[in-house]
Amino acid sequence: MPTPLPWHQIDTVLLDMDGTLIDLHFDSHLWQQLVPQRYAERLGLPLAEAKAQMDAHAQAVSGTLDWYCVDYWSRTLGLDIRALKQEILEKIQWRPNAIPFLAALRAAGKQLVLFTNAHPASLSVKEARLGLGAHLDLMVSTHELGWSKESQQCWQALAERLAFDPARTLFVDDSELILRAAADYGIGHRLAIQNPDSRQPEQQITAFPAIRDYAELLPLAV
Repeated sequence: MPTPLPWHQIDTVLLDMDGTLIDLHFDSHLWQQLVPQRYAERLGLPLAEAKAQMDAHAQAVSGTLDWYCVDYWSRTLGLDIRALKQEILEKIQWRPNAIPFLAALRAAGKQLVLFTNAHPASLSVKEARLGLGAHLDLMVSTHELGWSKESQQCWQALAERLAFDPARTLFVDDSELILRAAADYGIGHRLAIQNPDSRQPEQQITAFPAIRDYAELLPLAV
């Protein structure tokens, strides 16, 4: 369990979506199983070869908005990614105790902002399934800003869109790389998610405090 957060020094909470508020299992199943399967079928390839081709495409755009872009992958793979998401909607689930955690933050008067690299089409699917917006003050996709969270330009663009003091902000994400980018920008408090996918082994997080369940942070010591 991490050291208790100094909530009296935090005004804004920025929360990633996939793997942070929502179980990453939906995206893992989509991109590691369903999409490679359909891509292999489309090209008449063995599954391993289809996955190797997808991996090569992914490496070429890693860390950029294209990596997260539904339209990019639909064009590149010749598949209707939006339609494939509709086949597995039941896998879109909140992470344990995410809703009580958000309710506690709201009760404590914190500004709550979803800050995700997910494409707006992905965000809308999850919003329709879970009603994310009802628990947050604002939802921002980095596709609206022009850069992914890995980029310092993205954080600068967020500051133009949102009034917040980086030093008095908590950022929660399941990516150590992105948490480092937040730290470089000057985000005062960072928290990692150790088990973003409920069906996969835990991550080994070393550079940031990490939690497995939002119950670890409740009740808020404000």
